[in-house]
Amino acid sequence: MTYRLWDAIPRRVEANIEHLLGLFSTAKVRATFFTLGWIAERHPDMVRRITAEGHELASHGYDHKRVDELEPLAFREDIRRAKGTLEDITGVPVIGYRAPTFSISARNQWAYEVLENQGYSYSSSSYPIRHDLYGDAAGHRRPFQPGSGTVWEFPLSTRRLLGQNIPAAGGGYFRLLPYQVSLMNLRHINAVERAPCIFYCHPWEIDANQPRVSGISQRAQFRHYTNLNAMPRRLARLVRDLRWDRMDVVFADWIGNAPSNANQLAEV
Repeated sequence: MTYRLWDAIPRRVEANIEHLLGLFSTAKVRATFFTLGWIAERHPDMVRRITAEGHELASHGYDHKRVDELEPLAFREDIRRAKGTLEDITGVPVIGYRAPTFSISARNQWAYEVLENQGYSYSSSSYPIRHDLYGDAAGHRRPFQPGSGTVWEFPLSTRRLLGQNIPAAGGGYFRLLPYQVSLMNLRHINAVERAPCIFYCHPWEIDANQPRVSGISQRAQFRHYTNLNAMPRRLARLVRDLRWDRMDVVFADWIGNAPSNANQLAEV
């Protein structure tokens, strides 16, 4: 669906963000909100509240175009527009980026040079798993700097098990798998691999009453709607069971900020 049709659909993001901000406030947790420029333009007060409550605001592009479907000039315009929009609304520098659908991999490493040229310090856009929509199972599992540039890439969290990368970063996997499986994988990365974790979810994933979209495949329905009603409760447990902080703090040793020994909780 093109973003030009989005205005015709009722927007539920403010109520969902309100719920998440309340949850994080109660748990005394800070997060990174990877945010679309299109959303920020239509909900500026919501975006200002995110930063006012101590969370990091980062870019998710302007209108959710996959990077692997863009040419470099179009990608540059997308991330420039998104960054400018977010910074103009909040007055806060935006240094982080997450590609829609984790669409940066070994096949389009040129994106990091474009990110650097547009003033970004880090990306969290690669997921080293095997998936039909995204991912690069042979990709890095730990922070790295592609080529000779200065931008850091922080891959989504995976656990190495039986020669495979097991997804542990949240999203649909967090809803589909038993909670204890996700917690076990995250704790293993912390305790055994001695590494911080990245966990993400979307605001719509806590909204069990969202309207159902017709005409989509059974696979898409299963991925999108399964266990939405359980997500708020699971997320509340997760912020209590592990230590969390915003991206630019957790990975401060790489990008330069006050260090933290917490994990990183990211909201898209």
